[in-house]
Amino acid sequence: MYPLRRNRRLRTNEAIRSLVRETIITPNDFLVPLFVVEGKGVKEEIASMPNYYRYSLDLLEKEVKELWKLGLKSVLLFVKVPDNLKDNKGTEALNPNGLMQRAVKTVKNVCPDMLVMTDVALDPYSSYGHDGIIENGIILNDETADILAEMSVSHVKAGANFVAPSDMMDGRILTIREALEDEGFIDTGIMSYSAKYASAFYGPFRDALDSAPVNMKNIPKDKKTYQMDYANRFEAIRETEMDIDEGADIVMVKPGLCYLDIVREIKNEVDVPVAVYQVSGEYAMLKAAAEKGWLDHDAVMMEQITAIKRAGADVIASYFAKDVVKLIS
Repeated sequence: MYPLRRNRRLRTNEAIRSLVRETIITPNDFLVPLFVVEGKGVKEEIASMPNYYRYSLDLLEKEVKELWKLGLKSVLLFVKVPDNLKDNKGTEALNPNGLMQRAVKTVKNVCPDMLVMTDVALDPYSSYGHDGIIENGIILNDETADILAEMSVSHVKAGANFVAPSDMMDGRILTIREALEDEGFIDTGIMSYSAKYASAFYGPFRDALDSAPVNMKNIPKDKKTYQMDYANRFEAIRETEMDIDEGADIVMVKPGLCYLDIVREIKNEVDVPVAVYQVSGEYAMLKAAAEKGWLDHDAVMMEQITAIKRAGADVIASYFAKDVVKLIS
């Protein structure tokens, strides 16, 4: 006897597959990371991230205009700080005329409706490449959180819509939220890197910003005392729930593909949007494999992005954003 239901009927051709498809990718899914440098006329390809660039402010304008035309409406800004401006306390991060502050103004001037999020962490400004102040070989938590709050206020004064603390200090969301409220920025959003793991996938990003921890005596060699152990699952839920209680509007899981189980766990537990960061190592691996001819770049890219959204991501921060949007359009 033949089955009354044949699931393959809904796979017969592209028309029916498209009609019943559960997960649809659109430009509205994406948050576009952008790297900014000092100078003029600068568009530097990042060696470990083929076809991805650092932009000076004048060329940042052109890039933002192109993103907007493609339907990409949200950006996440990172800055590469000159070495001479780095110190242990991230002093340059609070400069009202610093590169981040000028980058925010640049984006808003050229495209006022673009949603601007800013990276809030000390590592781009730290002479030691860490996300916090170091004293006697220890990353100081509360003192760092206070600086992150000041940094956040400075970014918002420049025009940022959201701040995105990526440091993983305890209690920093509450400290930032209170600082924003005290300054009257009650509508400013916080996207917290709530479940950020101490991952080996961040290497190309650290090349892009020259922000890797330095190899010096009495300086922690890695970020494992504040970023999460990748073996842990339930800790991610605790971290995320705490951030929401402290005032986070969006929570993030980082990295992406190796942590989709965590994405689904968090999505099932919380009632705020969940972001996923498809990180530089994930981008670089596909680019390298495609260059070798070992993988079909576009097919794998779309499969990965779809998997991230299918797992529960409401927001996808990805270096593939432009490639995906051009492909699906």
